[in-house]
Amino acid sequence: MTGRPVSTDHLDELATAMAALTRSLETDEFEPDILDTICAEAVRAVPGADMASITAIQDGKADTAAFTDERALELDRGQYAAGEGPCLHAAAAGETVRLSIHTARERWPGFARAARDVGVGSYLAAPLHIDDQLTGALNLFGFADHGFEDIDARLLSVYTAIVAFGLRTRHRYRLARTRADQLDEAMRSRAVIEQAKGMLMLIHRIDADQAMQRLVSESQNTNVKLREVARAFVARGSRPG
Repeated sequence: MTGRPVSTDHLDELATAMAALTRSLETDEFEPDILDTICAEAVRAVPGADMASITAIQDGKADTAAFTDERALELDRGQYAAGEGPCLHAAAAGETVRLSIHTARERWPGFARAARDVGVGSYLAAPLHIDDQLTGALNLFGFADHGFEDIDARLLSVYTAIVAFGLRTRHRYRLARTRADQLDEAMRSRAVIEQAKGMLMLIHRIDADQAMQRLVSESQNTNVKLREVARAFVARGSRPG
């Protein structure tokens, strides 16, 4: 490892950022709030970072999912429009990009020019892979011309690894919860349909197939979902008198 050595303060800042990220993953209901926290805590975790953004690539299209400063958003959009730049390279190649802006002039002259115009002197981006549908990069911008250091890239790599794990875990939990809710609704729908069928069979002295056909016909004639037809019939049949 070269350059500035890691200090206790750096580790403390990283630990604080991780704790804030964990709280956000556990308590924030909406994804944009979590992504905003990820950006804000990345600035805290990495020395020399003044702004942050998240590039998200879905179906081959890049977009900025969160940012801490409008200037970061402006620089991201310039890269998307040009179809090239360090954030797109980090996302596509799966490797960290660390540079001072003057060293980027030859490879990404448009990005370097735009960065200088808004006062950015250093850039650091790490790939962020959540799942097969969502990949991207976590981008850091520094106003000073330090180009970040190797230890900064390592700190960001640790941070993005925790971010990716946390988001994947949250997505899997939400998917499992959605599937459980769907299964519960399906079971409830099946139960009320069976109850309605039983009542129709008893009232009209018909078999199960005939009772089901009556419910289906009512659903088609009224353009109301089958389970709602069944619920309404059960509710009417359960009223006293």
